[in-house]
Amino acid sequence: MTACHYQNFLQLISAGELIEKNYSFTGYSEGLPSVDFNGESAGKSGYARKHNPWVNFTNIPKEANQPLTNFPKDFEKLPTVSFVIPTLQNDMHDGTIQEADQWLKAHLNPYVQWANTHNSLLIVTWDEDEGSQNNTIPTLFVGPMVKSGQYSDNLNHFNLLRTIEDIYGLSHAGAAGNSSPIVGIWR
Repeated sequence: MTACHYQNFLQLISAGELIEKNYSFTGYSEGLPSVDFNGESAGKSGYARKHNPWVNFTNIPKEANQPLTNFPKDFEKLPTVSFVIPTLQNDMHDGTIQEADQWLKAHLNPYVQWANTHNSLLIVTWDEDEGSQNNTIPTLFVGPMVKSGQYSDNLNHFNLLRTIEDIYGLSHAGAAGNSSPIVGIWR
């Protein structure tokens, strides 16, 4: 998930609740100059705090705010739930689709290969389209538990949030409580 609606989404997904239930959470932001940096931006790096709202939450440890350079090479060390946030150049807002595709391949392909053999799930989603009335966005699910295919269900971030909450037995926050989990894609 990239761009401006992270804050709305993350305010609903309770990283603090994950931690309370002995799960772990970390956000990895490209261009973040240091652990727990809380500035609005970081020079020419393309980092934007608006894509990193967990830095604002008092119930999330400061260590959960990590630069992407700290993303584990040993994927067994990943937290239960993590967010990976590209810079503005690499999230298709300022850069091109081709640049974002190359970024995904360079940064997440090793994890994709690992996830497929280790019961791990990658979700890649966008926050908005280019301004259409329906705000149609792609969301990709990758992992051994996902049935391969293209689905055209009318879903939104609340359905996605509800699905994540159900996976980890979390309470349903906000509008996710009235949304259905995503069910038709699983093996």
